[in-house]
Amino acid sequence: MRTFIPLITAALLFSGCGAPAPKQEAAKPAAPAAREMPAPEDRRFPAEGRGEVTQTAEPLYGKPFLTGGNIAKYKRGDKQFELFLIKASNPSAPASMMFEYKTALAGPKFIAHFGGYAGKDGDVDVFLFSKGAWLAGIRGLPQSEADLIARDFAARLD
Repeated sequence: MRTFIPLITAALLFSGCGAPAPKQEAAKPAAPAAREMPAPEDRRFPAEGRGEVTQTAEPLYGKPFLTGGNIAKYKRGDKQFELFLIKASNPSAPASMMFEYKTALAGPKFIAHFGGYAGKDGDVDVFLFSKGAWLAGIRGLPQSEADLIARDFAARLD
């Protein structure tokens, strides 16, 4: 009998080795994180020629490196353009987003007196800058025209 005890013990220990693993449910894909809707910032946009101001939680202009923000549509004379504004959650984010946007522009030009960039996003002229926790920009005007509007816009950001 003593000779069978080690054999029985070994048989019991090894009997579970070839058994299939218990089935586990397939991992469910994680739901995308809900994006927070930005606060309305209408008061920060110049009033002259301003039309609708909208907020979106989605990345502005479909750019994955931008967060949601505010977009104001303008019409002055025969020109139509947009101003956009993003309030970042940390002080380094606006500069990071501006750098990423700059790399997406065709022919980006550093605007030294503004610390921003101007270039083309597809067929659209873009002028962008950061100020504190803000990333702001103008889409649809050449740099020479956007510069004056950007100065007024920047003065409205704290």
